[in-house]
Amino acid sequence: MPRMHRDRVSAEKTPAAGAPETEEKKKKTAPSSGQGKAKRADRIRMFIQAAACVFFNGYAAGFTKQTIFKGNAKGVCVPVLNCYSCPGALGACPIGALQSILGAQHKVPFYVLGALTLFGVVLGRAVCGFLCPFGFLQDLLAKIPTPKPKIPKKIDRPARFVKYAVLLVLCVGLPVFLTDEFGFAPPFFCKYLCPAGTLEGGVFHLLFNKSLRALAGGLFGWKLGVMLAILAACVFIPRFFCRYLCPLGAFYSLFNRFSFTRMHLDKEKCVDCGKCEQVCPMAVDVRKQINSAECIRCGKCRHACPTEAIKKDKR
Repeated sequence: MPRMHRDRVSAEKTPAAGAPETEEKKKKTAPSSGQGKAKRADRIRMFIQAAACVFFNGYAAGFTKQTIFKGNAKGVCVPVLNCYSCPGALGACPIGALQSILGAQHKVPFYVLGALTLFGVVLGRAVCGFLCPFGFLQDLLAKIPTPKPKIPKKIDRPARFVKYAVLLVLCVGLPVFLTDEFGFAPPFFCKYLCPAGTLEGGVFHLLFNKSLRALAGGLFGWKLGVMLAILAACVFIPRFFCRYLCPLGAFYSLFNRFSFTRMHLDKEKCVDCGKCEQVCPMAVDVRKQINSAECIRCGKCRHACPTEAIKKDKR
């Protein structure tokens, strides 16, 4: 090749110093519009979560007077895990109400089951993804920059069934069968496990009430330890409580496959990049079962998809 021609080819391949970046390089270095959309969608969802938290705990006087709301609304079940004893709570926690009716009144809790079924059919576990205050707290904890290890399937899959055991044993079985000499049973889930109740009710009241602090014993120490362990786990494993322990999530999961709020994966558009599963806080196998019982409808998979293969199911 003649020298002049070789020099010209080399000059064409090597941009001059200070020359503007090529379009290809700009595409690689500039943030994609998809990432921007995902961040905006996540901010909107978290705003909805915060608004729901304020709505369900709107009794401001409870925080200033260290008391709880006792109005008529306290007889209405909210769709989320929100402790009755929280100073701001305006409604009743459905899991607490379920245990109370079974353990104290010995009746079938038709109202509670009907309300939960309605929420389950309409929203499914979207309640967990958009409305639950404790779910909101877990999402905030997951934003702490720490390693997020992937749980091996041989551990993860059986562990997912623990929440169903919590629902059937602690919330239903024990209140029905394990009663005292007077025929009453305590709310076992609330008493021994629920981290939301410990945080919203127990911790707050003990901080501001000296007489209660004097009465707190080993049981509160147990509950505080359980709460701290669950919150710590949520820092490393997103939505740890929702995945493995929440009885309300277990109930709503029964409706996830046929609720009105569903997702759809267009397999013709899907390129199997796996980005949807990388961002899923519930570690769902999105490409295999997008409407899994574990999906909380947060929409992160939809906004992460580069080919827009994931959509809301319009039925």
